[in-house]
Amino acid sequence: MVLASSDTRRFRGLSSVRLTRGVSKRSPDNMATLTIELPPHEAQTVFNLSRWAELLADRELARFEGRIETDRHGQIIMSLPPAPSHGSFQSEIAYLLRTYMPSGRTLTECPISTADGVKAADVAWASPDLPRAPEICVEVISLSNTEAEMREKMALYFDAGAREVWFCSTSGAMRFFGPGTARALNESALCPRFPLQLHLP
Repeated sequence: MVLASSDTRRFRGLSSVRLTRGVSKRSPDNMATLTIELPPHEAQTVFNLSRWAELLADRELARFEGRIETDRHGQIIMSLPPAPSHGSFQSEIAYLLRTYMPSGRTLTECPISTADGVKAADVAWASPDLPRAPEICVEVISLSNTEAEMREKMALYFDAGAREVWFCSTSGAMRFFGPGTARALNESALCPRFPLQLHLP
């Protein structure tokens, strides 16, 4: 989901981005902030869903083999297909989530409506009642991803309603995050049996 236009708050888990109405300025701790003017929740969600339906119906885009996301203006963001290990980790995470949390749905390349358009989580887990956003959103990090990029995506997932965001490194090391803190958890609160290190065959 998205932030209301009257909201003035920091993305949870990201101390350097502020969503508000106004001008860019420095925060009290002298850290640079980014000011973004946002439409109301309902308007952004309706727009995201409408734009996503357009993209799904586009036969030319259907031929693209990489990932497609959008920004909050509906502009297309394309990514090339990742390395083979990326898909292997994605499959392993999905398998383990299905194994340890069979009561919900495990999804790959899951589109999520956020304050900054539609983003695709590599893997997601959602309870049967289909909340605003999947409770668990997982990103398998590629060499091209920056820490700032992933922190921003994590903040968007939390703002949309996720309860945990997980990162899988290129070596298979897992990091689990909850809302309101930039520090990784010792383990997932929602799936404590999930391993801290993944090993591919």
